[in-house]
Amino acid sequence: MVSSDRSPERSRPEISAPRAPATRRIWSVEAANVDSSRTGSTEALLAMIQCWREAGTMDTASVGFDTELHEARMREAGYTVIDGFLDSGALETFREALAPYRGTHRGRNDFEGFNTERIYTLVARGRIFETIATDPRLMALIGRFLQPNFLLSASHAISLNPGETAQDIHSDDGFYRQRRPRPPIGISVIGAIDDFTRANGATEIVPGSHLWGEPGDPGRPNDLAEMEAMLVPMEIPAGAALVFCGTLLHRGGANVTDRPRLAFTNQYCEPWARPQENFWLAVPREQVREMSPCAQSLLGYEIAPPFLGMVSASHPAKTLEPGWMPPVVAQRP
Repeated sequence: MVSSDRSPERSRPEISAPRAPATRRIWSVEAANVDSSRTGSTEALLAMIQCWREAGTMDTASVGFDTELHEARMREAGYTVIDGFLDSGALETFREALAPYRGTHRGRNDFEGFNTERIYTLVARGRIFETIATDPRLMALIGRFLQPNFLLSASHAISLNPGETAQDIHSDDGFYRQRRPRPPIGISVIGAIDDFTRANGATEIVPGSHLWGEPGDPGRPNDLAEMEAMLVPMEIPAGAALVFCGTLLHRGGANVTDRPRLAFTNQYCEPWARPQENFWLAVPREQVREMSPCAQSLLGYEIAPPFLGMVSASHPAKTLEPGWMPPVVAQRP
């Protein structure tokens, strides 16, 4: 699962990447590998906190990943591509784990795609999906844009089937109604399980649009045809991952082939923002208890300082302890 550095645009010059502030807090390798069997204990709680709050930067260089280079590309162009994010073994495991769920989740509207299948809450449908969502390379990169204790906002598989039409151009964090231009409130990841081509509906992006203002603002195209002419299809091989700012304009392309195109998307958001998927209700606590502390934190079993996300004045991780009962029940007279 070693990645290489791929330039978002073939003709783009090398970028001098700024160094992250020394006080930036992201995942540590040690915390990411905490034994999940300790979940619910004091040790697990401390490990979870360490996972997000240990100062310094993660040593991703040891696995051939240049976090600063990818960060610089995202800040300039709005996106980057991680080649080899999933190796052939991981791709096969992904397909096998997803197979039982395919064929029953057709899109419900034009945006989801009537010829597209979306399997939601993917992170909880198999260990491989949890591993992908908590990948240390992603955590290190996303930690350069979002505050500590950022959350998983959405996690699903997408099968773009033959005959699917192109989506409307949109941004993934546009539902957070804060005026542009602004920093991203979310970061999106789209992973190619099959090769992405122009013909099978590769994601199409508008490079640099993450810096644009609101519609009608100076410097932003307002004509749809002009904007569509700026779209660049992300023709990436199976195993590559596209990572982009939630403010970047993009769309899913049209699949004019006779074969489906499979992918996954994980979206992350600021710890103070409301996630798209309500994982507290979607994933049973008994299952969350078996997940890694870092996955638990992404699903909301963590606080955003000083106390956002508390449970009756207690840390939410305590709800994973065996026998825990809500205080409104346990303290009932």
